[in-house]
Amino acid sequence: MIYLDYAASSPLCEEALETLTTMSRDVYANASSLHDGGGRAAHVLERSREFIAGALGGQTEGLFFTSGGTESNLLAIASLARALPPQRRHVLTSVLEHHSVKLAVAGLIELGCEVDYVRPDASGRIGPEQIEPLLRLDTGLVSIQHANSETGLVQDLAAIAALLHSRGILLHTDAVQSFGKLRFSARELGVDALSISGHKVQGPKGVGAVYIRPGAPFVPAYPGALHESGFRPGTVNVPSIAAFAAAAVHTCDRIEQRTAHYIRLREQLREAFRSRGLSAYLVVDRLPGDAPNVLPHIAGCAGLGYEGQYVMLECNRKGLCISTGSACSSGHHAVPETLTALGLPEREGHSFFRVSFGPETKERHVERLVQALCELEETK
Repeated sequence: MIYLDYAASSPLCEEALETLTTMSRDVYANASSLHDGGGRAAHVLERSREFIAGALGGQTEGLFFTSGGTESNLLAIASLARALPPQRRHVLTSVLEHHSVKLAVAGLIELGCEVDYVRPDASGRIGPEQIEPLLRLDTGLVSIQHANSETGLVQDLAAIAALLHSRGILLHTDAVQSFGKLRFSARELGVDALSISGHKVQGPKGVGAVYIRPGAPFVPAYPGALHESGFRPGTVNVPSIAAFAAAAVHTCDRIEQRTAHYIRLREQLREAFRSRGLSAYLVVDRLPGDAPNVLPHIAGCAGLGYEGQYVMLECNRKGLCISTGSACSSGHHAVPETLTALGLPEREGHSFFRVSFGPETKERHVERLVQALCELEETK
């Protein structure tokens, strides 16, 4: 099997696997228990918090562990929104967001919030120019993703944060795809809260984190919770959190090295589309304006002339794992809203498939994918 779906999930790195195994065997006590076993688990938990907060360029008191990216988005947005005063209950997000963000924002209507959606410009960018016309005197919270999981487009959060903070508006970002792929700090981004996930950085599934800037107002979504400083209830999964921390450190230490590797692979794929006469193309290459800022490991493709799901299934039959977009939306056959927002024609949108690279991806894997696509195009 050739795995080319790292944007959906990634295998455990050796450091995370070793940590998970060791901690599961040796650190099994409840971190809230008062005996020595509990104290040892609490120590591992807090050390892990320090490692991940450090990787984010944040402070340990702002980091709260969750069950993954989806819950991180739900809890971050709900907690910030619950702290908004009655006169600041207008919330803004974008049409490009992950399903979990759209779900979280839709749920705010029950809290008395009004919600509006920002659309990108023709090049896929969302900046102050797109956001400012939708801001109101009662706008209190904005959630804009750092990077898109389907196209890899990266947004300039620092510019957005500067606009919002000048008006006293909070900013949350979904950084699930960008964490471990881009070198950034929460302070430099200017965000008040962000969400990350373990299995995107070669850590375990079922663990993630929310970072809330110390001093930013929030009210936990779970009243009376006793764990994670009251942010989330439930016994803390110390072994998985420790493995998440090991993976985060391992991955963030190698960002520049891996970025160069991913860019070479993406260029190999792009050049193969041209030189082999394939009708497929990278979606970001068709956007107007200057070359966009994109995640190095994601190649969102279209134009092959077949439904993206058919392309994915045919590749799977040949031992290649690719996807048709966000794994959380797989099985839905509508064109991803990301693509319609970018102005992609419906036929092209239906042909979308995503290739995403990891540290184990080789040039021969990309070549095997190209061969499979060539064979598929020959059957037209």
